[in-house]
Amino acid sequence: MQLWPRHTGSIVMRVTAAVAATALFAVAAVAGPREQAKRMHDRIAGVPPSDAVLNAMEADIVAGQTQQAALLAMDDPAFYAVTLKNLVTPWTNRDQTVFVPLNDYTATVIGMVRDDVPFNELLSGDILYVGNAGLGLPAASATSNTHYEQMESLGINLMTGLQRTTQSSVYGIPAAATAGVMTSRAAAQSFFIAGTNRAMFRFTLLNQMCRELDETQDTSRPPDRIRQDVSRSPGGDARLFLNNCVGCHSGMDPMAQAFAYYTYDDTQGRLIYTAGSVQPKYSINADTFKYGFVTPDDSWENRWRGGQNALLGWDQALPGSGNGAKSLGQELGNSDAFAACQVEKVFRTVCLRSPVDTADRNQIGSMVSSFRASGYRLKQAFADAATYCMGQ
Repeated sequence: MQLWPRHTGSIVMRVTAAVAATALFAVAAVAGPREQAKRMHDRIAGVPPSDAVLNAMEADIVAGQTQQAALLAMDDPAFYAVTLKNLVTPWTNRDQTVFVPLNDYTATVIGMVRDDVPFNELLSGDILYVGNAGLGLPAASATSNTHYEQMESLGINLMTGLQRTTQSSVYGIPAAATAGVMTSRAAAQSFFIAGTNRAMFRFTLLNQMCRELDETQDTSRPPDRIRQDVSRSPGGDARLFLNNCVGCHSGMDPMAQAFAYYTYDDTQGRLIYTAGSVQPKYSINADTFKYGFVTPDDSWENRWRGGQNALLGWDQALPGSGNGAKSLGQELGNSDAFAACQVEKVFRTVCLRSPVDTADRNQIGSMVSSFRASGYRLKQAFADAATYCMGQ
């Protein structure tokens, strides 16, 4: 006689599995300092620690010095060659892929993090990191990426093999025209080539402020600086312009004017800067709406300081307008949105997930405050994230 329903066995198996899972969760929740140290190192560096490093990190955690333990994990070369490289490389290309060669953009960010260079200079500094002298590399060049490709093919240690210099000295553009990674060769090749230079603005907004352009649409901003190449009645319907196109272009075009003197010459393979002379691309398709704005120079204005995009948190100590890419980079790099974007990317990298609840959001806010208080040191954000997610 069958005393138990046939499906009882599957129920018992599911209950047993649930109990086992609960037990594993409980073990994870009470992981000891050594397990926490190993998890922290794995998350930060992407590789297991040596016994000596694990012992030192465990001792730090036991002593309540979790930040020190996290910084110790960052002393592993893999933090630079794997974690940071994979984080940054998608910022350097339109496809947002990691599968591109090492370039000056990625190397510069890695060097800035290693040297604790204030990260709010990312979009404005006259900064370039190249391979150390004596490594036998071809010289860094304004017209070629060979220097960085050789670094990668030779397996140069990015933690010790980079040295800081300037774009103005290597690439020959005026120091006042440098704008951090925006004027790197890799960024120019991806975002200044052809087009209208709006790509540089759009991808900087996406990569450094975590905003897609359509997320910033605001039709309340005046349209007087929208260029001639934007139809005021697309498809014969002016409502499309007033209710859609103007939402992006009224804010973007006045800021993208900062790039008016820049282009990328694919024949020479280099960034071109023409001081005082607006690139012809700013007047392409002028007959689309000939009464539109004609770009006279590289002056820019942030009209998002008013309207809904004031919530991006602009620095009131800055004027909100200026000339050229450097001052625009300062405007973007000192915003609340910039700081929050960097911190959340670090959180996702270390915690292996997106923020999901109030506790996570509070942690992001705390990390932003810590990031700024530390002088925009990205290592501080990594340490804060690792401390928070250590037991998860």
